[in-house]
Amino acid sequence: MAKLHLNRVKEGTGPTIVLSHALGCTLGMWDEVAALLQADYCVLRYDHRGHGKSAAPAGPYSISMLADDAADLIAAEAGGPVHFVGLSLGGMVAQALAARHPEWVKSIVVANSSNWYDDAARAMWQARIATVREKGVEAIADGAMPRWFTAAFRADPVGGQRVAQMRADLVRTDAVAYIASCQAIAAMDLRDLGSSIACPTLVVAGTLDESTPLALSETIAGGIDGAQIETIAAAHLSAVEQPAAFAALLREFIGELED
Repeated sequence: MAKLHLNRVKEGTGPTIVLSHALGCTLGMWDEVAALLQADYCVLRYDHRGHGKSAAPAGPYSISMLADDAADLIAAEAGGPVHFVGLSLGGMVAQALAARHPEWVKSIVVANSSNWYDDAARAMWQARIATVREKGVEAIADGAMPRWFTAAFRADPVGGQRVAQMRADLVRTDAVAYIASCQAIAAMDLRDLGSSIACPTLVVAGTLDESTPLALSETIAGGIDGAQIETIAAAHLSAVEQPAAFAALLREFIGELED
């Protein structure tokens, strides 16, 4: 099977950090965090299949497939193991990547994510899929913003501009690819992978995150030997809402590993 070319941006020099974005977002989600890291690190960002400027092949998709995409990207752009940072969907990819391709990771950061969904959550995903199939991605965009960002961030003039950018990226997402990505998330069960993740792991939770609450992050951390957990006062897209705090956690965690 031919490898899928993923849109990517690489900036800075030093140890490589790969940033993997959330569902319905693009590599632009990481703009502020990348700017805070690139003086000391090579920061590699990419668009998942079906997102941003990457190709949007027909489904089905799976988290394992997205992890294989990430491994191919790392092999092509880094040629050796990296610090892999994933948020939400990206955090699911991080877990699968560390288990499936341990040779490509020095460490992983799993932010605002999950490793499994119960029946009630799976029903929510199916309802979202049905809405997008019938009405398009625009139909779910306004409902996503309060999950992604706190009211205070949305009301702030600068924050509001960022929210508008993120909403526009969501609406531009290919509907068929978005549905395939939602189906991959709904079908995901990574609970058995934790015991096979041997690299240093940091789990980051948003204390105001209603989409992936702290309990889900605690479950991930509890299943990975030696995993650390930290919190940020933010909603689901913590790296966008609190980029300085997010980058500081990365610098502390990765800096200790690189010393």
